[in-house]
Amino acid sequence: MKIGPYELASPFVLAPMAGVTDAPFRRLCRQFGAGMTTSEMTTADTSLWQTAKSRRRLDLDLDAEPVAVQIAGSEPAQMAAAALACVERGAQIIDINMGCPAKKVCKKLAGSALLQDEALVAAILQAVVTAVDVPVTLKIRTGWDPEHRNGVEIARIAEDCGIRSLAVHGRTRACRYNGNAEYDTIARIKQAVGIPVIANGDIASIEKSLEVLRLTNADGLMIGRGAQGRPWIFQELLSAVREDLGLPRLAKNRLRDIMLGHLEDMHRFYGETTGVRVARKHLTWYCQHLVNADEYRHRVVRVGSAEEQLRLTREYFESEGGGISIAA
Repeated sequence: MKIGPYELASPFVLAPMAGVTDAPFRRLCRQFGAGMTTSEMTTADTSLWQTAKSRRRLDLDLDAEPVAVQIAGSEPAQMAAAALACVERGAQIIDINMGCPAKKVCKKLAGSALLQDEALVAAILQAVVTAVDVPVTLKIRTGWDPEHRNGVEIARIAEDCGIRSLAVHGRTRACRYNGNAEYDTIARIKQAVGIPVIANGDIASIEKSLEVLRLTNADGLMIGRGAQGRPWIFQELLSAVREDLGLPRLAKNRLRDIMLGHLEDMHRFYGETTGVRVARKHLTWYCQHLVNADEYRHRVVRVGSAEEQLRLTREYFESEGGGISIAA
């Protein structure tokens, strides 16, 4: 799959998720073959970029090409200015979020709320594409609500405005994350445009991933919640599409080193106090793919120091029953 001048090494990309896909997690997913990792969604209001949270979200992956940054907002001029500022910081791809269903985003007529106003969508896309000399991509949903599934119309507008690829979450904004993803709608969007289309939504297993590729004919898949606690899913997906059935399950020591390395990276990136707090949710997600991990999870998410998180993780893997679940 190609986005502008960038040929992605893999059609499986990491979905930008606020509060999840920080720099340490993106690095880990790239190690396992994610074709692209995009920064967490960042506000287009550059006056807010001086907060600690925004500075961390704008910690760009300058060692990985393409460097992709996602921005969200509702004012064309502000979005254009933010895109240009990101490019000046090193961004090689600007991704526009029109897919987030969160109330705090939609109440400002940003994210998926924009799908209600096709003229405004066009104005924002034209402003950003004109402002920067790098590829601009777009993340959308299938529409505003089940009665207004205008994803095909939005996709055509995007292509006409110069958008270089489109990621589509297979639900309307009103559906949030409920119900089943609409892969038939994604398939219609793929048929309607000539730019790459990446399918997203409910892609949490290897079998489901292959089914979604078949149902939508998409050029790639965007993995979100399926990668939480399972960053190696990208390696598994690449193996599956290449029909390499001999890929072994992760060895116990390899899994231990992955988790310890991730913990240490979070502690460095955030500092110990915040790093320990942020690590708790990642540890909880890892435990969903581990066997005999209930006691370990109960203890490791309650300690208050980096040293204790690392010690308990080592002890878990030294136990006879520790390791990856067969189901993972």
